[in-house]
Amino acid sequence: MNFQQLRSVRETVRCGFNLTEVAQALHTSQPGVSRQIRELEEELGITLFVRAGKRLTGLTEPGAHVLPIVERILQDSRNLRTASQEFVAQQRGQLAIAATHSQARYALPAAVQEFRSRFPEVRLNLHQGSPRQVAEMLLAGEADVGIATEALDGYEMLLALPCYRWTHSVVVPRGHALEQAPLTLARLAQFPLITYDAGFTGRTRIDEAFAHQGLAPEIVLSAMDADVIKTYVALGLGVGIVASIAFEEERDTTLAAVDAGRLFGINLTKLAVRRGAYLRGYVYAFIESFAPTLARSVVERALQDDTPGAQYDI
Repeated sequence: MNFQQLRSVRETVRCGFNLTEVAQALHTSQPGVSRQIRELEEELGITLFVRAGKRLTGLTEPGAHVLPIVERILQDSRNLRTASQEFVAQQRGQLAIAATHSQARYALPAAVQEFRSRFPEVRLNLHQGSPRQVAEMLLAGEADVGIATEALDGYEMLLALPCYRWTHSVVVPRGHALEQAPLTLARLAQFPLITYDAGFTGRTRIDEAFAHQGLAPEIVLSAMDADVIKTYVALGLGVGIVASIAFEEERDTTLAAVDAGRLFGINLTKLAVRRGAYLRGYVYAFIESFAPTLARSVVERALQDDTPGAQYDI
């Protein structure tokens, strides 16, 4: 048994049983992948994959049972390399952070600036995507830390911890009628709206609030980026609904913000890491810089609690 055999099994599942894609991912040949799988099956004495001729179409029952063990072995091998590197260069390395645009643009800068001053020899890689893409980057080992409001607590292999609570604001051009109280859902629904794409930055709460009141607002434009939303609000295309953190008085001088927390409720941003991953000391330092409530001892204790779907609060 060797790691190349285990990687061949894992990548076969990840690539939807397409051996051509597996060979490309592992930088080898398709016959080589088939040989690695066959040799592992012979050594284990079980058939891992369902076959239709020369094609693989799925996992057998023994294969489905073995796959999590394969994943753990490969994860532990990566942890072993990371742990050894930890003692070789404790202040050097790289940190990959995956976050939604709103988090990267508005919530992360202060933590990143502090981290860079403390660990100047650690190279930061910042990846942006949807909440689901953030989760997938964590699961694939492409990111060490993921930050988003949605999706992260929906994966058993991820530990999602609460960071901070936030609300939405309604953004309008200065002098707009909605600047004057009271702000209600019925009144807001009278105007064309510009807000986030589905699945981004609390959009679900916005939709649910209107639906609960039996209202069907006209959403004329949606985007993943609050800066884009504010740009089109300033052009007079509609009324914006953004995360409160995204409104900056010193920059958004032509706009006004009205707090809408009472209308759309409180959102909770979470930080996630992959269960079983080895986290270097500077990763814990970054986490605590971003969310002071998540001290290293808190994160380590949560990682030791191997309860799938466990919920945490702040």
